[in-house]
Amino acid sequence: MNRLISFAAAPLLAIAVFSASANADPIKDRQAIMKDQGKTVGSITPIIKGEKPFDAAAVIAALKHLNEDAQKIDPATLFPAGSDKGGETTASPKIWEDNAGFTAALAKYKKDAAEVAAAEPKDLESFKVAFNQVTENCAACHKAFRIKKE
Repeated sequence: MNRLISFAAAPLLAIAVFSASANADPIKDRQAIMKDQGKTVGSITPIIKGEKPFDAAAVIAALKHLNEDAQKIDPATLFPAGSDKGGETTASPKIWEDNAGFTAALAKYKKDAAEVAAAEPKDLESFKVAFNQVTENCAACHKAFRIKKE
């Protein structure tokens, strides 16, 4: 009986998987990750600026969340050839023109985000170092691989 159910369900599962991948929108997917990262950075920036007191738990949670998002950024999936067209995007054509440079920049960001999350800063000074390490990656990548909004 279980075998019969498995065989009957297999085509439905295949259709569901195909439909999900067919409806994937790399522009929306990458924008969702980037917006989430921006929101996370924005939540801890006031601590760096001295506008909010240092909160180790909030900082560590934010850095771990940034790392989780960073690890989701797969250039082949989120930046496939042609995904600079057909939608509203600020992705620069340089991403595809210098794909090796873009991929290297993402790899550095992912590595730094993982290191910073694992370090779990316990004070403001170590947090500043960690925060700068991660956000310097963001700034460099945006400068090289993003079209500035008017």
